[in-house]
Amino acid sequence: MGNPRGFLDFQRVELIKLEPEERIKNYREFSELPSKKEQERQGGRCMNCGVPFCQVGKIEQKKEIGCPLKNLIPEWNDLIYKGLWEEAYRRLSLTNPFPEFTGRVCPAPCEDSCVCAINGKSVTIKNNELAIIENAYKENLIKPIKPLKKKNKKVAIIGSGPAGLSCAYSLNIAGYDVEVFERSDRAGGLLIYGIPDMKLDKNILKRTLDNLEKSGIKFNTNQNINSKAKAQKLAEEFDAIVLSTGASEPKDLKIEGRDLKGIMFAVDFLTKNTKSLFEKGCAEEIAKDKDVLIIGSGDTSVDCAAVAVRQGAKSITRFERSAKRSLTRLKNNPWPLKADIFKTDYGLEEAIFKYGKDPRDYEKLTKKFIGKNGKVEGVIARDLKKVMVDGKLINEEIKGSDKFYKADLILLAMGFEGSENNLKEIFEIKFDEKNNIEENNFNAKNKIFVCGDARIGQSLVVWAIEDGKKCAEAVDEVLSLNNKVLKNII
Repeated sequence: MGNPRGFLDFQRVELIKLEPEERIKNYREFSELPSKKEQERQGGRCMNCGVPFCQVGKIEQKKEIGCPLKNLIPEWNDLIYKGLWEEAYRRLSLTNPFPEFTGRVCPAPCEDSCVCAINGKSVTIKNNELAIIENAYKENLIKPIKPLKKKNKKVAIIGSGPAGLSCAYSLNIAGYDVEVFERSDRAGGLLIYGIPDMKLDKNILKRTLDNLEKSGIKFNTNQNINSKAKAQKLAEEFDAIVLSTGASEPKDLKIEGRDLKGIMFAVDFLTKNTKSLFEKGCAEEIAKDKDVLIIGSGDTSVDCAAVAVRQGAKSITRFERSAKRSLTRLKNNPWPLKADIFKTDYGLEEAIFKYGKDPRDYEKLTKKFIGKNGKVEGVIARDLKKVMVDGKLINEEIKGSDKFYKADLILLAMGFEGSENNLKEIFEIKFDEKNNIEENNFNAKNKIFVCGDARIGQSLVVWAIEDGKKCAEAVDEVLSLNNKVLKNII
């Protein structure tokens, strides 16, 4: 710890952000880091706590505590405070293969678990991480990593999202020949089409993918492994197959009027927008001059609001089933759990600026889609209230509160509910009760491993990266055994 008074001497300094008025004019990233000197001071706010909860990486009460990657946060905070940026990068890269992603899109559970956050403002851990990796690129420290020794074994990874990339990265270093199969036209999975450019510039993703290719990983795009024959061919050609296909089944709202035109899944809306930016250099203005209703309250709904604003939506409303959150932690959400408090993220800030009001409408349940001539014109929604039943708070519908809300574009952003069902038959694998792929599917016939959201369900990018690392360890453990032992296992 370079400065035992750092958390007192230095105030928390955030990223420098463009005002909503400027940033809604384009799809570029709108934040930049403070000066290098200021970022070093921010590192000095870290106290190298005796028990650094920021790096615990556990789930308690369905909330995260600290970083799932178990980043060596106090160590690299101290190193940047001392101006030792290369050493800080070396420590960061021991645990996180892609800080350029997490430094941009992670909600930073590490900061909620920072000891400074108990009675003040946490250390800018996420921004420090981003500063370290961007400085490493600037100083040309990022090089392709070639394995010291090849193992003459091949692994196929199906899916190129954060878990698949993490698994590929680790297996390549371990000496395996790794090929990634992606059904889309570009690698990146969620990172390429599920997250808008404002949060993750696609040139940043390309920079990472280029480095992975130079490291020896082969990417095969437009390759949909959608039949038993294709799966069998992979099983014959590769020593192991890793399914990193994500939790790609979006939750639907199967109520009256669902077949009306103008209702679409949020991920499809975001994908169309990004593809249009790639192919035409401009957005496909699906939301232009429309009253947009977003159903759902997660990060994807925020991204939808941001994109709809840029596309020129007439108005934006967001339905949430939950009540408005408290500005501070409640007793049932103590430190060091991830803070469940009221926040206004970037897309909502922009909607408030453009339309002069907060788009969030709380405790709303959509009951029916209303339309005319096959096109949606709005919804009937009912108010909810919290009631205590058997010691648990549940939502109860308020009869007589039904109201019509005008909307000619409705985006379903309610999350995902597991893997695609056709994977069961294609790969002859088992699913659990949550429609996720069961972890242990390795046998002499299909050689299947699984990682990321396909195994654990919908999660954060940082959890997917960690699960990809663990999967690589499992693959290496099995394939490194001699044939006699392996035969006994399978």
